[in-house]
Amino acid sequence: MTPVIRVAIAGYGNLGRGAQAAIKQSPDMQLVGVFSRRDPASVILIDQSVPVYAMDDIAQYVDDIDVLILCGGSKSDLPEQGPAFAGLFNIVDSFDTHAKIPEYFDALDAPAKKANKVAMLSVGWDPGLFSINRLYGEAILPVGETYTFWGKGLSQGHSDAIRRVAGVKSGVQYTLPSESAMARVRNGEQPILSTREKHTRECYIVLADGADADTVRNTIVTMPDYFADYDTAVHFIDQQTFESEHGKMPHGGFVIRSGVSGIDNENNNQVLEFSLSLGSNPEFTASVLVAYARATYKMNQAGEAGAKTVLDVAPSLLSPKTPAQLRKELL
Repeated sequence: MTPVIRVAIAGYGNLGRGAQAAIKQSPDMQLVGVFSRRDPASVILIDQSVPVYAMDDIAQYVDDIDVLILCGGSKSDLPEQGPAFAGLFNIVDSFDTHAKIPEYFDALDAPAKKANKVAMLSVGWDPGLFSINRLYGEAILPVGETYTFWGKGLSQGHSDAIRRVAGVKSGVQYTLPSESAMARVRNGEQPILSTREKHTRECYIVLADGADADTVRNTIVTMPDYFADYDTAVHFIDQQTFESEHGKMPHGGFVIRSGVSGIDNENNNQVLEFSLSLGSNPEFTASVLVAYARATYKMNQAGEAGAKTVLDVAPSLLSPKTPAQLRKELL
């Protein structure tokens, strides 16, 4: 009988709650604890039968945890926690600062190898599942171009930026992929697309009392690094509409590889596409983390150690089913 994988969660925000729900759907896993920097007594779990511990005490539980899922943020939490915990546990995280992945990989690799543990980093949908599909596209269609479109989805970083604008009481921002740009890519044109041509941004704002709508709109659409390079629409709504229609965290996107095959004078256009439409970004990301926690455990049991990414994982390791079941049911 396959042993149950003992999993713990470090951090209990939206991602941590999603991880707890995903583990509950996984019959081969048991959530043995949640670790928080908050007072454990103040942390209310969706399943309160699971114990909550202080993050400072986590080293005491190295023998009780098979895989630790890190649910902190990429800006400040994971750069500190990842290298520290990689020397104690098998870990999996969702580090998503693309430009810093190589140096973060190196920071995890040494302590994980020293401790004979696997440190699985940058797991989610981008980086993560989208990364795999970019690799598939380039490997299968080496002559071509890869395009990544994000949305329609709520951007947490851009939403935070507009909420900091004077005169904004509440606000969210959605990233929308350009339908015309995607149509050109799907038609095999392989266009060169500017930032403005690939995505638009849509803001829904509740004004603070006495705020001027034109001033708020102008501040948003001219904001450097966030909105100035995009076509941005700003909609003003009341608080009740905001709470009823913009309380969720949807997201998604597309990876499209447009290439050609055949002899040079008889090329055929080939298009490979992968898409996601997510009702909850953090819950889906957490579900990916949990599947890769299973793979992390299996890889370590097989004697592997060090930092790994989704590009290093055989698909069968994500499933609780046996290889024989997968060959019969899915191949």
